Amino acid sequence: MTRPTFAALPAADLATLERPSVVVFGASEATPYNNADPSHSADAPAAIRSASLGFARQLAQIDFDLGFTPFPDPHNFRRACDAGDVATMPEDAAGNRERITAATRAVLAAGGVPIVLGGDDSVPIPVAAGFDGAGPLTVVQIDAHVDWGDVILNEPNGYGSPMRRLAEMDHVTAMVQVGIRGLGSGGAWQIDDARAWGSRIVTAYDLIRNGIDAAIGEVPAGGRYLMSIDCDGIDPAAFPAVAMPTPGGLRYEEVVLLLRALAERGTIAGLVLAEYVPARDDPQRLCALIAARIAAVTIGLVLGAA
Repeated sequence: MTRPTFAALPAADLATLERPSVVVFGASEATPYNNADPSHSADAPAAIRSASLGFARQLAQIDFDLGFTPFPDPHNFRRACDAGDVATMPEDAAGNRERITAATRAVLAAGGVPIVLGGDDSVPIPVAAGFDGAGPLTVVQIDAHVDWGDVILNEPNGYGSPMRRLAEMDHVTAMVQVGIRGLGSGGAWQIDDARAWGSRIVTAYDLIRNGIDAAIGEVPAGGRYLMSIDCDGIDPAAFPAVAMPTPGGLRYEEVVLLLRALAERGTIAGLVLAEYVPARDDPQRLCALIAARIAAVTIGLVLGAA
């Protein structure tokens, strides 16, 4: 039986990649705090793929989110593919991290850009670890929370700590955190630590005052950018299917404008899309559609730059 792929892209195997430009793969969890049950986002990769099939036949049309046609020949996917899901188990956090890191390294070694469908927000840690040796990396995060927790519930690699863990990686040389607001970012010391390290924090209120340019202007030009999107960074009025809904946040169009700016300023090196919770979506799975469109826009931008 043929497995479903993102937007009906060709299926691939991580072990036999042949110089792809883009490789999609799923990762349901890395390091959940509760190892007795699957992550709250365990079903997200499948739900996002399912939603993407709704626009798969339109990829040869003009995409106004991009300003160009990403797949002008519907029979030529320009070396974009879907490698399926990394095997993850909530009771095997260390193994999950190893497998996600290995998958990321395999994509990079083949010359591709990883588009990772998470999964809870611990997934960015092993994805970023896979970029070790691939040159300096700027992390651009969209999130309601700074995620600079250290050890939470005796776990240093959970979904409250990804940006602190990424900042400890030698190849992560800059960080821009966009959409921060509300409660859930921990004590003031976490913000102090983030800023002392050099993270550029762009709050939701900075965006209200100055628009998405407030975030774009903080991104170092000429960099290689790993985009980490926690879906609670998006306004819950549009995207309520998250674990920690927080009033306010980015609109879909602002996410697209930021992605487009990254492609213009430097190179999109990868995307991790996390914290979509299918159980909280509406029956039409509209949040899954938004997540799928964000991934599709990123793929289009990478292909357009290739």
